[in-house]
Amino acid sequence: MRQLLSGCVVAIAVLFCSCQGNYKKTKDGLEYKIFAGKDQKDSTFKAGDFVKFNIEYSIKRKGKKDTLIYSTYGEMPQFGRVDTASHNDMNFTELFPLMRVGDSAEFKVNVDTLIKRNLIQENPMFPKGSLIVGKMSVIEKFKTEAEVYPAIAKEVGLEKGREMATVQKYLKDKNLTAQMTKDSVFVVLENAGDQAAKADSGLQVSVKYKGTLMKTDSIFDTNMDKSKGHDQPMDIVLGQHMVIPGWESGLKMFGKGGKGKIIVPAFMGYGPQGGGGAIPPNANLVFDVEVLDVRKPDPKAAQAPAGGQQIDPETLKKLQEQMKAQQAQKGEGAKTAAPATPK
Repeated sequence: MRQLLSGCVVAIAVLFCSCQGNYKKTKDGLEYKIFAGKDQKDSTFKAGDFVKFNIEYSIKRKGKKDTLIYSTYGEMPQFGRVDTASHNDMNFTELFPLMRVGDSAEFKVNVDTLIKRNLIQENPMFPKGSLIVGKMSVIEKFKTEAEVYPAIAKEVGLEKGREMATVQKYLKDKNLTAQMTKDSVFVVLENAGDQAAKADSGLQVSVKYKGTLMKTDSIFDTNMDKSKGHDQPMDIVLGQHMVIPGWESGLKMFGKGGKGKIIVPAFMGYGPQGGGGAIPPNANLVFDVEVLDVRKPDPKAAQAPAGGQQIDPETLKKLQEQMKAQQAQKGEGAKTAAPATPK
C-alpha cells in the first residue's frame, strides 16, 4: 500500500513551540488537532482497515510566502491501510486510529526534528528553521480488499476525466492545435519531420526535450541547455518501455527533424506516484521536443528521461498487485514514505 500512497506526503509532524493551541501528541511525537465531523460515522479505525482520505501540506519558511507542496483536495483522494504500530517516523497516518469517517485533522512538523531523525535532508525546499503544516479529512472506511478495489477503480476513472478536461482547457487557453493519439496523448506538430524516417516501435530516436509542469509552467528537466546539468541528446528505443507511455505514444507522430510539443495527461505519465521530487503525483506534463534522428538501435541501452523512474499508467490490476504485495510484508500498512526532497 505504501507504493499507492508514494509521493503523496512527506514524513509529517512536530511544532516549533510544543505548547500552542491545544495540540496533542502521538507516541511518535506528531502534534495534531482532530475535529469531529458533522456527519461523523462509524467507529474509529482498526489495524487492517482501509481508509480513503484527502491530504494537503505546505511549507512555512522564515521571510518567505507559504508554499503549497501537495494537495488532493479537488483531485484524486488517497487510499491507505491502517497500521497501528509505532514506526517513529512522525507520519500523519498515525492519526487514522484516532479518527472516524467525517473527521478532519491538522498537524505540524518542525523540519529541524525531521532532519535530526534522518527522515529528510536539509535542502532549499526544507531548510532548517522551517515548519511543515498540513490538514487531512477522512472520507470513507473499508473493511476488506473486495470493498476498497471498486472504490479505487472509480476514483482512477474520475481522475482521468479531470486530467483530460484540464489538458483540453490548457490547449484552448494557449490556442494550441493538437492531434490526439489513440492513447489520449496530445501532440502539437510544429514540424512533422521526415515521414520517410518516422519514429516507430523498434527504432532508436534521438531527442532533445524540455519538460514542464502544466500547472505551474515550471521546468522540471531539460537537455536543451545545461540548466539541469546535462545537454546531450537522449537516445531511446521505442517499444522497450524506456520512457513514460506518453512519450512512447507521442514520439511516433514525429519523423527525423520533427519539432513540437507532447502534452501528457498524468495517467500516461507518472500517475499518482509522481516522479521523484520534481514531478508531483497526478501531474499533467508538457514536453517541447526535437527529434534529431531516427535509426536502427545502437547496442548501448538508452536512458529514461529525468524526473524519476518510468512508471506505467495506473490501472486497477496494478493497484491490486501493489496492495497484495504490501500485505505480505510484515509490519507494513498505510505508512506513507516521504517523497524525495528537491535538490
